[in-house]
Amino acid sequence: QVQLVESGGGLVQAGDSLRLSCAASGRAFSTSALGWFRQAPGKEREFVATITWSGGRTTYADSVKGRFTISRDNAKNTLYLQMNNLKPEDTAVYYCAARSRTRYSDAAYVLADGYDHWGQGTQVTVSS
Repeated sequence: QVQLVESGGGLVQAGDSLRLSCAASGRAFSTSALGWFRQAPGKEREFVATITWSGGRTTYADSVKGRFTISRDNAKNTLYLQMNNLKPEDTAVYYCAARSRTRYSDAAYVLADGYDHWGQGTQVTVSS
């Protein structure tokens, strides 16, 4: 089992940066693929970024490529999302997710149903 808790959200202006963190408990964290998703009001949850268990491969949504960076520290059981040059359209609740059903996978999981555990979300609001 993996339990996830996000933090780091807030209200910022366009062009600012934020760093989200996702603290995890459970032994499966270090062998699991991890991801970030977001959901804006009235919209479906959408993929943002994913990282393999080793951190060796990362994949991003086109909308955030070049601005966001996903990383992980398995020794600290923590997932990160560095968000630079934020735009008003980045406003959403951001969720971290872990896929524990497969271990040591090097695949990129971009669909929400590919993940088994979810955090409660952290709000990011970008004003123009």
